[in-house]
Amino acid sequence: MALTEIDHVAADGQTAECIDNCFEAAQACEWCADECADLGEDMARCIRLCRDVADVATLHARLMARDSTAESDLARTCAELCEECADECAGHDHDHCRTCAEVLRECAESCRTMAS
Repeated sequence: MALTEIDHVAADGQTAECIDNCFEAAQACEWCADECADLGEDMARCIRLCRDVADVATLHARLMARDSTAESDLARTCAELCEECADECAGHDHDHCRTCAEVLRECAESCRTMAS
């Protein structure tokens, strides 16, 4: 089923955009964590944050899709975690980290919109 067929998602373009951004963030974080795993122990914080974001962003997208009442609280948490992870990733000189940081900043922005 396409997101446009879900009434509460179709009625609000911001929700559909945030769902897309959350899933994109989860994908970018999984990729970044996997790439960082081969780079040594100094990447441990980046890996942990990326894995946390992947889990939280995926859960947030799922809650939005089901129109959960817990969605707005998780939106704030997701935005904060995305920003923390983006800051960590931006501090590394690897293409996958910089790409991840860019995706996470977009996700954080859309999650903040959903939280308000």
